[in-house]
Amino acid sequence: MKAEIATNRKAFHEYHILERYEAGIALKGTEVKSIRLGLANLHHAFARVDNGEVFLHQADIQPYVKASHEQHEPRRARKLLLHRHEIIKLAARTAVKGCTLPALRMFWKNGKVKIEIGVGKGKNAPDKRQNLKERDSRREADREVARFNKRRG
Repeated sequence: MKAEIATNRKAFHEYHILERYEAGIALKGTEVKSIRLGLANLHHAFARVDNGEVFLHQADIQPYVKASHEQHEPRRARKLLLHRHEIIKLAARTAVKGCTLPALRMFWKNGKVKIEIGVGKGKNAPDKRQNLKERDSRREADREVARFNKRRG
């Protein structure tokens, strides 16, 4: 089974990621089965510190089709499992204006589902354009290197 479950590529486009944290996530049995089927989406997912606990919001885990009588809510808030000192750091970082906690990726680690969240500071339009220019120039340079190597070898 592949370790990567879902990624939030939009988060890297929208935010400068300053720090990353790995957290466990409290899930129901039907949610784990849905994740195994690949029915998880982190497109708009973010974390928030509430009353000394961290919760993941807007993570979409579709219902498990073969479940019997108990089904989970697809976009419910799910508790993230972090150490106390990490929660205090996150609370302090999100108190700064413009900082948020986007969910970056969901993955398997030792048979458990983990979430990687990042401390993100919002980008403005010129930053996004600059990133696109850098990516295009890097891609063009890679193409030229590949063409050169193809001719030589």
